[in-house]
Amino acid sequence: MSLADLEKRLAEDLSRLNYPPLDWMPTTTAPEGPVSDVVVIGGGMCGLACAFALLRRGVRKLRILDRAPAGREGPWMTFARMETLRSPKELTGPASGMASLTFRAFYTAQFGEEAWTALYRIPRPLWMEYLSWFRRVLDLPVESGVAVEAIAPADGHLRLETSSGVVRTRKVVLATGRHGLGRPHVPDFVAGLPRRLWAHSQDPIHFPDLHGRRVVVVGAGASAMDNAGEALEAGAARVDLLIRRPRLPRVNKLMGIGSHGFTNGYPSLSEAWRWRIMRYAEVEQTPPPRNSTQRVGRHANAAFHLGCGVTHVAAVGEAMRIATTRNRDFDADFLILATGFAIDPMQVPLLSGVASSIACWADRYTPPAQEASAVLARFPYLAPSFAFTEKIPGTVPWLRDLHCFNHAASLSLGKVSGDIPRISEGAAWLAEAICADFYSSDIEEHWQRLLAYEKPELLGDEWTES
Repeated sequence: MSLADLEKRLAEDLSRLNYPPLDWMPTTTAPEGPVSDVVVIGGGMCGLACAFALLRRGVRKLRILDRAPAGREGPWMTFARMETLRSPKELTGPASGMASLTFRAFYTAQFGEEAWTALYRIPRPLWMEYLSWFRRVLDLPVESGVAVEAIAPADGHLRLETSSGVVRTRKVVLATGRHGLGRPHVPDFVAGLPRRLWAHSQDPIHFPDLHGRRVVVVGAGASAMDNAGEALEAGAARVDLLIRRPRLPRVNKLMGIGSHGFTNGYPSLSEAWRWRIMRYAEVEQTPPPRNSTQRVGRHANAAFHLGCGVTHVAAVGEAMRIATTRNRDFDADFLILATGFAIDPMQVPLLSGVASSIACWADRYTPPAQEASAVLARFPYLAPSFAFTEKIPGTVPWLRDLHCFNHAASLSLGKVSGDIPRISEGAAWLAEAICADFYSSDIEEHWQRLLAYEKPELLGDEWTES
């Protein structure tokens, strides 16, 4: 089967599933013109999965806005630098239960079943090609190169200021990825360091510039290994990984309990249990992928320094000296901070007008002292619909129309809005909650439709009265 044959089969499958169904939503207008039912901010995997789930349920007045140019949505072709995805190749990801829409179908249509059997993990650039194909074959309405700059209520709707003008909508979904509700975590020790000497792993880094130079990477996660590997393969003279922990984590704890039971049961657990599970995962941490770690370890000019936290960094001419907790200094020409992201709604410019009113877990739950976590405390406390909730009930009611479908939802609802394994389930939950909310909000109009419906099923000629 060729890719064209697969696309034909997919079109037939969608037709048999009556996709897309009729638009059952009332039409809403504003002085500027029509009002969208939903605007999805983000055209990466989460945004595409969410949009497909909504369209399958007849929510047709939908727009997807992404600031990146087409083909550059999400991290895959920007700051993600792994050779392959970490997720097993068999996971169905955003396919929403449709075999013809899986990565496997996309791959085997081009390379065959033998190549699939031989494939270890999905190459990162090929995953981006798959997502672009997913967008194309489903005709998802992504508007590329459109940045959303502000959100505010207006006349019963939400008013979005974007780089291409004002957009009106009833609901907004923030499908903005792992860093979509916060900022890169930048340690204080680089505060006085010239910016030319360091980068966060999220930043664009021109790795050929590191040829022949001494590079230090801070961190031990997947991004640390991937950035170190890129630097080594670009010809860095030496790469030292400074790792605060005395040992690398080896077990991905949440993978051990991954199941439909965990996915569906997690949101209904008590706050105490949800906090305990995610706090344990935070403490244990996720190990870097084996192949990413081997990518670094195979180089003789790379070194892992465990139990070696950074205490101070100072510029020395065109280079720097890095002091550590092991009483050993490192001289380097460039520093890469693979220190992850901090969830913090207060740091999101898009939410600047309302962030202080968003309830976080610190506002709703106080854990036992031994389970305290400043990191988890800043996660938003979400409703089952992924909607933000008010810190003070009744003060900002429009927050119920702002849905957080990104990594920041994980403490409230589980790993269903940022990772490949359960993204389809999360998208379905979100779409069904939005449909239910729309219907209850518009019940008067739906009641009038019910009263006005007059299409007969019996025409009166089916019987003769005695």
